[in-house]
Amino acid sequence: MNPAASSLRAANLPVVLVPVGVDEDALDACLAALDAGTPAGTRVWLADDAQAGPRGTAIIEAWLARTPLQAAHTRRASPIGEAAHIDEALRACGDGDVAILASDARPAPGWLQQLADCLARDAAIATATPWSNAGEAASWPRIGEIVALGEEASRLARACAQLPAQHPELPAAVGHAVLIRGSARKRAGGLDPSSYRSWYAALIDLSLRLSGLGWRNALCETGFVLRDAEGAPCDGDMDRLSVRWPAWHARLANFLMDDPIRALRGQLDARLAALDSGSPQQDLFARAP
Repeated sequence: MNPAASSLRAANLPVVLVPVGVDEDALDACLAALDAGTPAGTRVWLADDAQAGPRGTAIIEAWLARTPLQAAHTRRASPIGEAAHIDEALRACGDGDVAILASDARPAPGWLQQLADCLARDAAIATATPWSNAGEAASWPRIGEIVALGEEASRLARACAQLPAQHPELPAAVGHAVLIRGSARKRAGGLDPSSYRSWYAALIDLSLRLSGLGWRNALCETGFVLRDAEGAPCDGDMDRLSVRWPAWHARLANFLMDDPIRALRGQLDARLAALDSGSPQQDLFARAP
């Protein structure tokens, strides 16, 4: 792909929002994976709610100096809380679609294009969540479990890209990585940082409000994002969620027990097992210069 085509491709992709966390090593790995798996020129916003220490700030500054992505970094003088900070950033993006990537996640090649394609296939999809080894309802190889993976990200990407694009419904979007349709988010009123402090709980609440308005929270089975741990709520968040959405815990539990995406998970197993690590198809996921 020539530079002009690459620039056009990047311009058509959503903004990537990375809320900076305190884990410096994980942040470093996240930024390296972003460089490796995202088209040059893609817009990336590192938004720091006064979380990064001196080493984390140095990692960000060094990355900004060398990344081929169109990246920006902001840092608040004092923290306002995870949900409030992400809500502030999303509102600054207007009605544009935004992919929120956890700063301790490592996206596989092609992840952002796959998420964008997912939204484009169905106008009713408000949130698209890729597979993850720590993705709760969107977990692979086993639902609801965190599994350390030895597979290379490129192999996972190649296997996922071969799956049929069915985009089944999830109980809610999951915080390792999620692309949110801007028009749907605005119609639902955005996040509710006055009720929830964590992104974990605020995303569930937003997903349920979107579902109530007729939108879909879909699995993007053609993309994969690695993570070593799941997100977590702040104290009191799940109590407030239960009061507002009393059926939520039963809805999630039934999904985990029934596992309606078991067949898709099995298809990914099969596609991965059939891959030849030396296949020339791997070149399809190499970032264009």
